[in-house]
Amino acid sequence: MYVFDYEACLSACAQGDQRALRQLYEHDSSRLLGVALRIARDKALAEDIVHDAFIKIWRGAGSFDPERGSARGWVFSVTRHLALNFVRRHHREVALSEDHEPVASPDDSVEFTAHSEQVYHCLEQLDPARRRCILHAYVDGYSHSEIAQKLDTPLGTVKAWIKRSLAALRECMA
Repeated sequence: MYVFDYEACLSACAQGDQRALRQLYEHDSSRLLGVALRIARDKALAEDIVHDAFIKIWRGAGSFDPERGSARGWVFSVTRHLALNFVRRHHREVALSEDHEPVASPDDSVEFTAHSEQVYHCLEQLDPARRRCILHAYVDGYSHSEIAQKLDTPLGTVKAWIKRSLAALRECMA
């Protein structure tokens, strides 16, 4: 089974290797578009966000620190943060409908990697409500307020659950 080496790709990007950026684009652009589209809810805007994300990845690849997290997570968080910042800057509020289904689910959008078994094991250790918060935030791209609305849970509770769950996941993955 082929496993994409995100760390090597980012390292090559940091050295100015345009082929590495092209490989990353070919490997993940559609998934990153899904993340941006889920947050921005506009295809043209999502495409612009992904474009900006690849520029930021290219320019910032040298700042990636493997001690702080996975290279794949860093790539996805760059895109997610750009999308969330754009939505915040432009005060775009989009109501959630009850029948809304996320663009991607953990089963079909999260690439299976050498660590996926451990990630799933660690996620299973979380309380179901907290696990849903993490998946909604990092797979579906929901903001904290969207998660609170979707789960009919106070915003402060959702933020606390996510913070504690991330700490528990870091500990489990170590």
